[in-house]
Amino acid sequence: MPDRRRNRGANQADPQLFAPEAIPSLRSAVADLSWLLERGYADPSALKLVGDRHGLARRQREAVRRSACSDAMRELHGRHRIALEPGALAGRAVLVDGFNCIVTVESALGGGVVLRCRDGWHRDVASVHGSYRKVAQTERAAELLGEALERAGANAATWLLDRPVSNSGRLRALLLDVARRRGWDWTVELPDDPDLVLKLGEAVAATSDGGVLDHGLPCCDLAGAAIAAGAPQAWIVDLGGA
Repeated sequence: MPDRRRNRGANQADPQLFAPEAIPSLRSAVADLSWLLERGYADPSALKLVGDRHGLARRQREAVRRSACSDAMRELHGRHRIALEPGALAGRAVLVDGFNCIVTVESALGGGVVLRCRDGWHRDVASVHGSYRKVAQTERAAELLGEALERAGANAATWLLDRPVSNSGRLRALLLDVARRRGWDWTVELPDDPDLVLKLGEAVAATSDGGVLDHGLPCCDLAGAAIAAGAPQAWIVDLGGA
């Protein structure tokens, strides 16, 4: 079904699913799933076991899945993480996982849930798959991401958008227009598989995709930095725990 939302905001049930009283159970579920992942349990079966044990709704299970990781992967992600302090990206090539970053910031601007996960990265629960639609927050999200890159000293960046995702070409045009107006040196590519490009590249990967981070690449939480600076009132649900 096409995504026809005008805002990348909260799901109608989110105020209940992610209410303060629900957070302890969700954190416990993240800890349980992380324990199972550390011991080699398969993700789908482990998530079902944990979700059933804690009586979690589908959207809560997705949040737990995105937040959990094994101890080994948390250590790996942290070891290769570049903190986006002023000048941290100066002189470095940067590849931006476009949909991954922009949807997370759109969600924050639209009042949606943004997770602070066990590995320290910020991730959304917007569930944008296969199709993408510009929303009211898209242009501002692109600006905030660009400002975060600029503060970190990235004079240029290459954005990667999944070619098979509908409207990727339109988002490309918007990003290039924002870059032109702000004087940023951006290129936007549409590979069939951005994750593969990120995994094979030697550039800093701006992404929260766990499958990419697991490859031990230099990486940064660009969306998290953009949200911290430009959307301080965002709905951050901290499921990091221990």
